[in-house]
Amino acid sequence: MVENRLVGMKSRGVYETPGGTILWTAACELESLTLDRETMQVKDMLALKYAELVYAGRWFDPLRQSMDAFMQKITHTTTGSVTLKLYKGSISVASRKSPYSLYREDISSFENGLIYNQADAAGFIRLYGLPTRVRAMLERGI
Repeated sequence: MVENRLVGMKSRGVYETPGGTILWTAACELESLTLDRETMQVKDMLALKYAELVYAGRWFDPLRQSMDAFMQKITHTTTGSVTLKLYKGSISVASRKSPYSLYREDISSFENGLIYNQADAAGFIRLYGLPTRVRAMLERGI
C-alpha cells in the first residue's frame, strides 16, 4: 500500500495481519447483530480518529482514553460466536449468533403484521420524503 506518513511524505509498505483480519471480521459480524445503525456509524467514524491518534504515537492522549471508554460502553453487549470459513486468503461467514442480537425473525418479517404493520410505512415514507418534496416545490416555483 501507499500511505501518507505523519510528516507528509508518502511511503510504501506491506502489512500482513491474518490473525488480526480474522478477529476483526468476527468482531464486525457480532457488531452487525448487536449494535444499531446509528451507533455503528459513530463507532466507525471514531475508529478512524482512534487509528490516527495511535499512529501518531498519542497513546496516552486523554481523547484516546475517552474513546476507549465510549467503545467499551457501546460494545458491552457485543458478544457471541462467529463461525468463519478460511480459504486461500479469503474469509466468509458461516454463522453468527449472540444472546444480545437485535435481529429478531418474529419482528423482521414483513408478512405477519404483529409488530410491523405495512400500513405504517406509507405515513413514514411521506414524512421522510417531505424535505425533498418541499425543495422540489421551491424549484418549480410552487
